[in-house]
Amino acid sequence: MAEGLAVLTVTQLTTYIKSQFEGDKNLVNVFVTGEISNFMDNYRSGHLYFSLKDGRSLIRAVMFARNASRLRFQPENGMKVIVRGRVGVYEVSGQYQLYVADMQPEGLGALNLAFEQLKAKLEKEGLFSTERKKAIPKFPQKIGVITSPTGAAVHDIITVLGRRYPLAEVIFCPVQVQGELAAPQIVAALDLMNRRKCADVIIVGRGGGSLEDLWPFNEEPVARAVAASEIPVISAVGHETDFTICDFAADLRAPTPSAAAELAVPDKAELFGAVQSLRHRLVEAAEKEVTDELSRLVPLTESRVLKSPFESIELRREHVGRLVKALNDTAAQKAESAKVKLSGISGRLNALSPLAVLSRGYAAIFNEVGKPVSMAHNVSKDEKITVRFSDGALNCTVDGKEEKAGYEQKNDV
Repeated sequence: MAEGLAVLTVTQLTTYIKSQFEGDKNLVNVFVTGEISNFMDNYRSGHLYFSLKDGRSLIRAVMFARNASRLRFQPENGMKVIVRGRVGVYEVSGQYQLYVADMQPEGLGALNLAFEQLKAKLEKEGLFSTERKKAIPKFPQKIGVITSPTGAAVHDIITVLGRRYPLAEVIFCPVQVQGELAAPQIVAALDLMNRRKCADVIIVGRGGGSLEDLWPFNEEPVARAVAASEIPVISAVGHETDFTICDFAADLRAPTPSAAAELAVPDKAELFGAVQSLRHRLVEAAEKEVTDELSRLVPLTESRVLKSPFESIELRREHVGRLVKALNDTAAQKAESAKVKLSGISGRLNALSPLAVLSRGYAAIFNEVGKPVSMAHNVSKDEKITVRFSDGALNCTVDGKEEKAGYEQKNDV
């Protein structure tokens, strides 16, 4: 070891090298272009760790959270960027690296890249799908308007609404539409209107401006609040050629605030014309109905009934008379037939009647208990009997009886 040379520790050497880097004016504020690799996003701390490389070389880089939070886009591996920062030494590992203060995508601007990245992300989630879109009510009673209280947009919207559909009530919620506070205020206004359910449709927008001016309407929280709104939302940001993430998330996109007002409500002149058209059609339909009924009545007026009603009544009366006579004749015939049948039955009944037999000279004999006596052997001498004739009866006592010998023998057997 050469005499006079100091022996340095690793820390001393590293500190010296670091001081050389930090003392070099060319390395304190340097711009470097390269491709991002080994990208790592520390979500807890917010720091970004990555490498920059070109065809031959690679350098490590770090971007601390206070600077990373200002990025408008999301860095990715393979992305070509231009960074601004300083070169320093990380003493723990002894490696030199870039401490990045700012980063811009190469070629495409940071805002444009951020726009495309967020659009692709939300589109992949289905936030812009047609199935999520809600229909705009045809006849809204309350129109919510979220925009700046001082811009031309609110004046244009109110003017158009008053001209086209003065029946609607405007619910105005003033917000900032530019700057860092704009996005949170727009989200809060949407949430407030949905919680209070104070509108049938909401117009969100502002007048024209640069991409930076319109940027609050490209913020992810605004897009998600618009998509989550239960009340249909019409987005009206900038001019016809301006497109924002809010436009894709909304239920309907209008090219301008004035156009949004026209899309939100019907035109009273068109409504009046439609009413007049309906009135004309109703009158025509009524006239046609009357004409059709008259055409059906004309043949009836030519009929004999209407021309000579009394003649028709007389004919009907004669017809009824004939029916009554026929009915009476039929009833008389049936009554006579029944009378003849009844007479025959009565004659047969009389011929079989006991009284009729008695009237021909016969008599009926009954014993003391009233039972009929049909045979001589059924009574005894001195027995009291009753002899009934057709006109009365005799109470008698049997003095004797004569019986036929054959019958007596038969009974003795």
